[in-house]
Amino acid sequence: MSQTPQSNTSSDVLPDLSSRASIGESIIAGILFLCGIISILTTISIVVVLVREAYLFFGASEVTLREFFTGTTWQPAIGRFGIWPLINATLMTSFAAMLVSLPLGISAAIYLSEYASERARSIIKPILEILAGIPTVVYGYFALTFMTPLLRNIFGTDTVDIFNTGSAGIVMGFMILPMISSISEDALRAVPDSLRNAAYGLGATKFETAVRVVFPAALSGIMAAFILGLSRAVGETMIVAVAAGAGPRNFDSWGEAFSAEGFNFFKAAETMTGHIARISQGDISYASLDYSSIFSIGLMLFIITLILNIISRSVVNRLREQYE
Repeated sequence: MSQTPQSNTSSDVLPDLSSRASIGESIIAGILFLCGIISILTTISIVVVLVREAYLFFGASEVTLREFFTGTTWQPAIGRFGIWPLINATLMTSFAAMLVSLPLGISAAIYLSEYASERARSIIKPILEILAGIPTVVYGYFALTFMTPLLRNIFGTDTVDIFNTGSAGIVMGFMILPMISSISEDALRAVPDSLRNAAYGLGATKFETAVRVVFPAALSGIMAAFILGLSRAVGETMIVAVAAGAGPRNFDSWGEAFSAEGFNFFKAAETMTGHIARISQGDISYASLDYSSIFSIGLMLFIITLILNIISRSVVNRLREQYE
């Protein structure tokens, strides 16, 4: 006796996944929200600690804001708190780093984006990005044991000190190179091929197209790479702590600070991050003026990097090109 098959509707065959999907999505959204809140709270906590400890420093009777921002000598042991020597060394090493990393990084990005084949790009780019995985302390000793002797052989041992801002800045530039080249390449490859084809149609060569068409179109991303690299250079610690010097290069006056000797890359100097690393490892008592001075320098670093990030966003928004 034949049996009549039962007809099944789609609701009988497929399970109801709406509730299960909504629960899973809610859990994922909650985890992502928690991660965002943790990041925000961490940033707020860092700012609170910096401001609280820096307030103790600036609240001391020995410290004045005028001397802190206009003084040319940093010696907390004798009550001299002019931060310019530390800022000067930080700017010098950062300038040397960008002088190395910017032309090399942009040139590498143009080659990888406009000239290299897919096979060459797959080989060269991972090798270039290996530089980003090297510990910074290794870079520091590389600057001390290779770059400094090289500079001393070229310019003379009487001209180049064993510890100097030049070698630290040059090696720092090689450390930042992968960041600038990677971000710049992404910006260059984001330029639509229609602009390239239009330039080729007008008779432009590949180099002219890369320099006069693609590069200006990707300028917002390249500027962002530059400012991010500069922020990275300002905040670098181990390279300058090992190779730049272990003491501030103090000046007797602003005239000496802005002289050729004040910006001599072959002399030893101590950056803000290097000073923090050195002092924090010393035998200083908690809540002392020397201890609080570390947080005042850290607050200055935070303000500088915040200003750079604000400038970066402003420049990117001003120069951004939108393509369909």
